Amino acid sequence: MPPVPSPPPPRLNTLLPDLGRRTLVMGILNVTPDSFSDGGRFQGVEAARAQAAALTGAGAHILDIGGESTRPGHQPVPAEEEQARVLPVIRAVAPGLSVPISIDTYKASTADLALKAGATIVNDVWGLQREPDIARVAADHGAPVIVMHNRETIDGSLDIVADMLRFFERSLAIARRAGIPDGDIVLDPGIGFGKSWEQHLEALRRLPEIRALGFPLLVGVSRKSLLGRLHDRETEPRDRLIGSLAAHVLAGSLGADIVRVHDVAPHIEALRVLDAVMRPGTAHD
Repeated sequence: MPPVPSPPPPRLNTLLPDLGRRTLVMGILNVTPDSFSDGGRFQGVEAARAQAAALTGAGAHILDIGGESTRPGHQPVPAEEEQARVLPVIRAVAPGLSVPISIDTYKASTADLALKAGATIVNDVWGLQREPDIARVAADHGAPVIVMHNRETIDGSLDIVADMLRFFERSLAIARRAGIPDGDIVLDPGIGFGKSWEQHLEALRRLPEIRALGFPLLVGVSRKSLLGRLHDRETEPRDRLIGSLAAHVLAGSLGADIVRVHDVAPHIEALRVLDAVMRPGTAHD
């Protein structure tokens, strides 16, 4: 009987050597016409290249590139259109980038082409469950995955953390069957997706229960409407920086290892304070 090949070693700690030592910042680069906060601003390759330079220059540790809006009420985009948006941008920015690129997609074909173009991480808002073949694609490329909790419908009667734990159990089974090492998996509670307002807050409050699964956590609350509900006036997404900072500092204090943000520089400053208190001995550039 031929020997069983050894599984590939995890790449996540190579791509993100400071993971666990400090709270990392993922900068958002949406190359879409309809994203809730910055739709249309960075669609062209040159505009996207300039924004990638701005995000990484401000200190982003990861650049997350997406070509399909996932805001409430969004219209699904065919894979070919999504790829036409993201692939030229990835090819343009990857060669000169000092940080890894994650491709924000749930489509296996888009993930495959994006990884070939220069992305190195797959960020799936459907937790490998919408198109399970995406896990095989990631494994074939040796790419870490970010597995986000999501729901088709909102059910305010659920224990949302219990629902997350069941969801992640299914996602982890898919990842392991595909050959993705546990060390290459990040979990995301999916704040802003498939939950009532109260469940969003509950998910944040109970992050330690998700962290207890033993995987790094990513949290993204940046500029989301759930923050707007806490204002005493109507706000546009760009007006929600202070709420975003508060939510992400709270998430970091409760176990989040990565936060996904639009406004990188202020988050870097705020998280330095958090890390100085919560991660003693953290070294900062």
